[in-house]
Amino acid sequence: MKIDIKSKYPFPAGTLSNFTAFSFTVDGVECASMEGFLQSLKTTDVAEQNRVCRLTGKEAKEYFAESPCNSQWKRSGFLHWQGKRVWRYGKSYRMLLNRAYDALFQNEDFRKALAATGDAKLDHSIGKFFRCTTVLTRREFIGQLYRLRKQL
Repeated sequence: MKIDIKSKYPFPAGTLSNFTAFSFTVDGVECASMEGFLQSLKTTDVAEQNRVCRLTGKEAKEYFAESPCNSQWKRSGFLHWQGKRVWRYGKSYRMLLNRAYDALFQNEDFRKALAATGDAKLDHSIGKFFRCTTVLTRREFIGQLYRLRKQL
């Protein structure tokens, strides 16, 4: 069995989307969704970053849609977290993603949705492949879910 994760799909596929409102705290910052956290990485302003972390779903995705922030990181390769530059292609970024997903894993509803996938193959067919085009590739996303599912 294969489960394609998309926000508008029924449980558990839709529930595992980064758009879902799952509250968690990473590095002391409250987040309302994984999408809010991921989008927040595009700004250097810590106060703005904290605001974006509290957004969910489409609101978070569209926050930087027309902003120069959306393309600046693509040119420089640097994202930001709590006042520090993070190289998109480096180990520190992978560790940041791990911390964020580990924090999300503390959310009971997220764990229930992940457990409901059983041993199904997970996919995210609408996800992007190249790190230079997205803050979370299809492979990174699914890899995090598999990593966490092993901990159940």
